[in-house]
Amino acid sequence: MSASPARPAGGEPTATEYPQVRFTPPQGSTELILVRHGQSVPARPGQPFPLVDGQGDPELSEEGREQAEQVARRLATESIEAIYVTPLRRTAETAAPLARLLGLAPEVEPGLREVHLGEWEGGIYRQRLAERHPLARRLFEEQRWDVIPGAEPNEDFAARVRQAVTRVAVAHAGQRVAVFTHGGTIGQILSQASGSRPFAFLGSDNGSISHIVVADGRWIVRRYNDTAHLEHGFTLGPSPLT
Repeated sequence: MSASPARPAGGEPTATEYPQVRFTPPQGSTELILVRHGQSVPARPGQPFPLVDGQGDPELSEEGREQAEQVARRLATESIEAIYVTPLRRTAETAAPLARLLGLAPEVEPGLREVHLGEWEGGIYRQRLAERHPLARRLFEEQRWDVIPGAEPNEDFAARVRQAVTRVAVAHAGQRVAVFTHGGTIGQILSQASGSRPFAFLGSDNGSISHIVVADGRWIVRRYNDTAHLEHGFTLGPSPLT
């Protein structure tokens, strides 16, 4: 039954009030807290990163390990009910402090691994960016990964990321999940959620937090590149993908 507007002594009804309300996740939706892994060790000429299934697998640097601790302190009271990582160790190392605090065993979701960079894997991508290689410039102009020889096509990357997000959301309906993943993957998720150009959200900071809500097939953006918990806060400038 709808409420009738109040009628003051003069006889004319007063206007019904509709105050602003805070966002509430829809019933049964899944909240994904997307954490970019901490800073990894630098690439060095002649010393390629070890590969896992053809993808570079550097460990965290000392700064990256400190970022992981800061992430854990930030998320420790956020009612996280599950933790996901990718097969690449920099995500597992970043998730480890939070997993210890919460007593949760991280699950591995291969579909949320970084975009495959083809012939530029193993640290070469960072070098080519620093050199302003012509293909690196073309990559950002066209916003396509497969301008790199052997790299993963945008369409394939988008499909596997969507499938992985859907799997996690279905498995954790009504829950909040921390997903430790990669800069390119976060960019792809937020691009799909917002309908933006492919690289619009590329370049989140190491240790940053982004946030989407998955509800009935809709992806709702709530946060991007939150770095309030990090020692140096928000940074400007280029950020290597991997």
